[in-house]
Amino acid sequence: MRRVTVPLPDRSYEVVVGSGAVAALGDLIPASAQRAVVVTQPGIPSQFRELAAYVPGVAVDVVEIGVGEVAKSLNTIQQVTQSFAGVGLTRNDVVIGAGGGMVTDVAGFAAASWHRGTAVVHVSTSLLGMVDAAIGGKTGVNLPEGKNLVGAFWQPSGVVCDLAALATLPPREMRCGLGEMAKYHFLTGDDLLALDLDERIARCVEIKAEIVAADEREGGRRALLNYGHTLAHALETATDHDLAHGEAVAIGLVFAAELAYELGRIDAGRVDEHRAVVAREYDLMTTPSVDVDIDELVALMHRDKKAIAGLTFALDGSNGIEVVTGVDEQRVRSALERFLP
Repeated sequence: MRRVTVPLPDRSYEVVVGSGAVAALGDLIPASAQRAVVVTQPGIPSQFRELAAYVPGVAVDVVEIGVGEVAKSLNTIQQVTQSFAGVGLTRNDVVIGAGGGMVTDVAGFAAASWHRGTAVVHVSTSLLGMVDAAIGGKTGVNLPEGKNLVGAFWQPSGVVCDLAALATLPPREMRCGLGEMAKYHFLTGDDLLALDLDERIARCVEIKAEIVAADEREGGRRALLNYGHTLAHALETATDHDLAHGEAVAIGLVFAAELAYELGRIDAGRVDEHRAVVAREYDLMTTPSVDVDIDELVALMHRDKKAIAGLTFALDGSNGIEVVTGVDEQRVRSALERFLP
């Protein structure tokens, strides 16, 4: 069992990684909690949603939310918080998000909103959640206009990454996690695939924890974690989520390299390296498998929550990956025309 600390001022928390890690859940629950509401979905294995045995002395209720990005909405937040009201959840109690990244995003936002801040603990059941979504306190839901546009920064009190949950994941869900893992490859240069799975997940958590500790609210360095995400979020919305998040991130990583090349920040060899890592090492798509409209993608990228001044991207360069604001739209269009099939 591995324990990684996310070191934040006054409220550091642990991420427990390993087979059987769910047994550590009770250690992560605030001592004040007398009641817990588990936010989960149909299809989550019973050992990761029926959690009363791991939190003795705490009354446990379960609320299910819908499946898919369509359920990642303000309507779902209303449903969940009304369930909190129905069971009498107080500010001293705890919310438990049990599921993948969509579940932990919703559970975290609901907890942040309930009584203006109620503790949340995540039991992550997907690779994407374990290496990214459940860590770092970014929560939120989608609007028709874009992904994750409404949300809050709300750090969990702890996170469980039980590797036994991964045995039930379909291949596509595993690939989604690999998309985020490939991002960490470019941020650090680490050969993550050389590590055993538990070491690989723990290393991703360490990378994210270090960046979050330095910039909790994405005022600077934390924005680097969005490498590949500007196009990725636009692709998810434009395809009505036919492209899953991790798939879109993998494509976005290659496009970010193409755009950096367009702007003269990197050479063609570095672009080829991006394609090789994403396609050959991680066995992921490098271009969309469905037709997309450039005008729509550009409009969606203008509305991206990371946009500061015009189009904003995390881009590779001679100094490594940096946040670049005010990227000329015509250069983005030129890169897209060359990039898209």
